[in-house]
Amino acid sequence: MPVAQSNLRGALLALAAFGIYASHDVLVKFLGASYSPFQLIFFSGLLTFPLITILLMSDRTDGNLIPKHPYWTALRTASAVVNGITGFYAFSVLPLAQCYAIFFAMPILITLLAIPILGEKVGLHRGMAIVVGLAGVMIVLRPGQEPLSLGHLSALAAALLGAMTSVIVRKIGHDERSVVLMLYPMVANFGVMALALPFVYVPVPIEHMGMMGAMALLSLFAGMLTIAAYRRAPAIIVAPMQYSQIIWAILYGFFIFNEKVDFWTAVGTAVIIAAGVYIVLREDKPSVSKNRPVLETRSRFDFGAIPRIGLWLRLFDRRRLRSKTEGLSGTDGDA
Repeated sequence: MPVAQSNLRGALLALAAFGIYASHDVLVKFLGASYSPFQLIFFSGLLTFPLITILLMSDRTDGNLIPKHPYWTALRTASAVVNGITGFYAFSVLPLAQCYAIFFAMPILITLLAIPILGEKVGLHRGMAIVVGLAGVMIVLRPGQEPLSLGHLSALAAALLGAMTSVIVRKIGHDERSVVLMLYPMVANFGVMALALPFVYVPVPIEHMGMMGAMALLSLFAGMLTIAAYRRAPAIIVAPMQYSQIIWAILYGFFIFNEKVDFWTAVGTAVIIAAGVYIVLREDKPSVSKNRPVLETRSRFDFGAIPRIGLWLRLFDRRRLRSKTEGLSGTDGDA
């Protein structure tokens, strides 16, 4: 397939995936009016756990489930759990467009955290993009002019913790098995939500249970489309497509939740997106970034119990490489 055609297909698959993710977030917001984040994440994880477990069991790489970097693994696990709680809560109380505007700061925060954790050297260009992006966040929040709510603080915490999770994966990902990186946050998520559930549980009618099931399916389906997008196009093509979610946020917010985007939220969002895209473009140059922390994240802001897309890609790549190796060995033996 020609490169241009493959890139176009990758971009279209990514657009479809992020549109589906936006639909998932609408359900999170709708159900968040009736249920706590603990209950939503618990049932979402419960409904996806069997399928994810089957996929993880397909990893036949030799080794055990003991992490080689226990402290980093523990920090990543804790940040992933709190990331899910704060992200779900932010969706439940803030306008969709405002949530996305703050979450879009993740590439900026990833670049910032990569300096102390990965030893990434950030030059003038990306340094200015970080400053501009953080200024965009301030425009959205308007501290001093608009009251900062718990929802705003939760969204900021979710963005920061999501960035932390991504950078830690870049730091230890070459040493740890994919199944270890996936399984610990999943099990911790499930365990913490189960412990909290008796204190926050609200009876769930059948139609809402169906919506929770739809949340789980939408997240899995969007994840599969994202993987397919990265199979067909490089990260420099796929990664910027995540910003299309702001269009869905505006439409869903207006037609479903009667939300309107104010002028300064729109300006701040545009500034954040511009800074994020610039960072992505700069990272694609080998002379600029040795770690490519944003491009190699390959996941949108992930909340809940679904493992990160980058880890799925690595697991599937290893399985495919192993199949090819076994096939070649079989051919040699027959010869």
